[in-house]
Amino acid sequence: MISCGNNQKEEEERITIGDNNQLESTETSEGTTSTTDTGSEASETSEDGVVEVSITGNDQMQFNKNELRVKAGQTVRLTLNHSGQLAENVMGHNVVILKQGTDVTDFGTRAASARDNDYIPADSDEVIAHTEMIGGGESTTIEFEAPEAGTYTFICSFPGHYVQMQGEFIVE
Repeated sequence: MISCGNNQKEEEERITIGDNNQLESTETSEGTTSTTDTGSEASETSEDGVVEVSITGNDQMQFNKNELRVKAGQTVRLTLNHSGQLAENVMGHNVVILKQGTDVTDFGTRAASARDNDYIPADSDEVIAHTEMIGGGESTTIEFEAPEAGTYTFICSFPGHYVQMQGEFIVE
């Protein structure tokens, strides 16, 4: 049997952008509370009202965040960083925000055959926004308007990655 990773659960990081651009406190798995300043690299609101959100993927098929929060109607500038060293064709990553009700497994299966389109099915109307596919050491940024309030799934659509690399894009 082959296994990726280990059974230890790492602390999950949550980014919540609340009123007055203050990030809310989050409780860690150890029961301690931490608060992130809005000036952090993870997210902040720029002078033009655009909310900056950053997420990182690595060579172990992991995102560093499993939850992103924004307000409905905000302009979101999402930056994906690939902290690994492997090339795009071996360990490429993207961020795909799917519409509510999208079957993630079905989408991921169809995406696997869409190599020439950054693993986004060409005929799909299930995508709210997506970054380009990048390899180790690369970064990409997109800008889009947050949809109506609700919970949306985000994934990496590189073949097979969606199983591990997914989270919730929560719009308040």
